[in-house]
Amino acid sequence: MNPRRRALEVLRLQDPAAKAAEARALFAQLDRSLIDTTERIEAPLDLPGRPARPRLVPPKQVPSRTPYTPEGRAALLHAISHIEFNAINLALDAAFRFDGMPVLFYVDWLRVASEEALHFTLLREHLQSLGHDYGDFDAHDGLWLMTQRTAGDVTARMALVPRTLEARGLDATPPLQAKFAKAGDTRAVEILGIILRDEVGHVAIGNRWYRWLCQREGLDPVDHYRELTRRHEAPKLRPPFNDSARLAAGFTDEELAQLRTG
Repeated sequence: MNPRRRALEVLRLQDPAAKAAEARALFAQLDRSLIDTTERIEAPLDLPGRPARPRLVPPKQVPSRTPYTPEGRAALLHAISHIEFNAINLALDAAFRFDGMPVLFYVDWLRVASEEALHFTLLREHLQSLGHDYGDFDAHDGLWLMTQRTAGDVTARMALVPRTLEARGLDATPPLQAKFAKAGDTRAVEILGIILRDEVGHVAIGNRWYRWLCQREGLDPVDHYRELTRRHEAPKLRPPFNDSARLAAGFTDEELAQLRTG
């Protein structure tokens, strides 16, 4: 089977543990020679596969969370787990949806799916150690909504999902680590360190393919990014920014300056 078709099958799985396990297995057993880059795969209407819980609500209805109470710490870990579960779906969607890209594009996104699956598994296990599980708290669907908006444009997808929404994790993770450390949760700090390390690589993949696509289409990456954020109503990113992580992930000084000027 074309691994891109298998990526779609895994994307449709509803059970979180099964999805995480199969995403990791897909990359571990990947035979690059089987990747058909030209096959146009029809997207079904039931994407993504997800469990009945958590209940999805508008972002403003998700309460703020503090790690300084047992319930608040569990809720915050759940929110991060939900982001990582969605990140599995985002990577699998990129791997199956966009035909006509180089083989390495699909290898990259299957690798990302595998690493996001590890992140989700680590977070879920820690959440379970606190007497909770994935699905116990409400969540929102912001990441997947942007995936839907960019389904017809691979350049917009690379610009607005990995290098915009997911790059926000580079900024948010160090302050989260500080909060969990203050709360005495060393395991959460450790898991977030793993996530931050890997997310630098994931954002770098988004940057690399965004620039490759801009070069192919004769587009200026900075100007076109500004146009895409307007066209697809991407959220305006606000400081503080993790400049060192963003530079390691391939952002330029010009792009960091653009972040600050809007």
